[in-house]
Amino acid sequence: MKRLFLFSVAFAMLSSVGMPVSAKNEPDMEGVVTYCLPSTVISLQVEAEHETFHAGPYAKFAEKYLGVKARQKDESTVRIKSVKMTPYVEADQSKRYSMQVPKGDIDATTMRLTSSGLVSFSDASFGDGVVWKFPGQSKGDFSNKGVSSNLTSESATLYRNSKKESSYSKVSVQQNMVVEKSADKKAAEAAETIFKLRQKRLQIVTGDTDATYSGEAMGAAIAELTRLEEEYMTLFVGYSDYNDMAMSFDVIPDTEAESQMYIAFRISDTAGLLPADNLSGKPVVMEIIPQAFAQPEMSEKADKYKKKVQVHYRIPSICTVKILDGKNLLIQSRIPVYQLGQESSMPVNIKLQ
Repeated sequence: MKRLFLFSVAFAMLSSVGMPVSAKNEPDMEGVVTYCLPSTVISLQVEAEHETFHAGPYAKFAEKYLGVKARQKDESTVRIKSVKMTPYVEADQSKRYSMQVPKGDIDATTMRLTSSGLVSFSDASFGDGVVWKFPGQSKGDFSNKGVSSNLTSESATLYRNSKKESSYSKVSVQQNMVVEKSADKKAAEAAETIFKLRQKRLQIVTGDTDATYSGEAMGAAIAELTRLEEEYMTLFVGYSDYNDMAMSFDVIPDTEAESQMYIAFRISDTAGLLPADNLSGKPVVMEIIPQAFAQPEMSEKADKYKKKVQVHYRIPSICTVKILDGKNLLIQSRIPVYQLGQESSMPVNIKLQ
């Protein structure tokens, strides 16, 4: 695309005064060179992590028996891991010009005057991106620490009123019944198993056991005890499934827009990354702040160049571009945006034969 664009601009400089051309899909006239002014497209490459959390059946007993807080219900969340912002230049079909090529040649020095002013296109930004990555929030996790139970026993003295003289006496009857264990009882037994596994692992590591473990046998025993503990721990703290996703989104700044704020893409905790027109997700906003243009200083009278051959071009506006997730700033960079810049023209020095 870069070579094609340079080719079009170079041929545009071999012509006479430019005229706007209709954007209809019609073939160009023979012997006439057409070209478009450049336009900037801001491309975003977004990577996110989708977490599906499954709460443990004993989650509400985790603090009681293990001394840790656990998430109580199933959840689905999406977290942005990285954002890459890249400006690309493409032809602006709304600014297309036609120029007739006269018989003659052109001064080679003119070839360095391009649509970015006096700066060669080779110095412009073509696909150079800015990447920001966002580390996950670090939280303390003490769910697999401790080898003693979270419960203790206390003694209490109860008092009841009794008659000293009574003509009746109560006889106790022993009756056995098979009942289902309560969730609290099951959680207590699972927690007890966890502490037994930790005690056993500690005994193997410290050598406080009748069995002798050494070398690979010790490593295998410790690994198996750890695996069993992690399985039991999921009954309390649950577990998560993770899926990575990546999508690209393009934003084309509009000169006619009242505000240079755009919805770049959306995020949904259930559907993940979504395009801007999908209203089921939370919007992530792009804010573009153009830099003010200074008025040029005329070294010579402008009337001197009115009758010379003119070529239209654009001087890009240097803009500060921000990507915002609510109040959180995800990425910020400075990017040249052609369509928000200044359109101008320059004389071309053509040598006629």
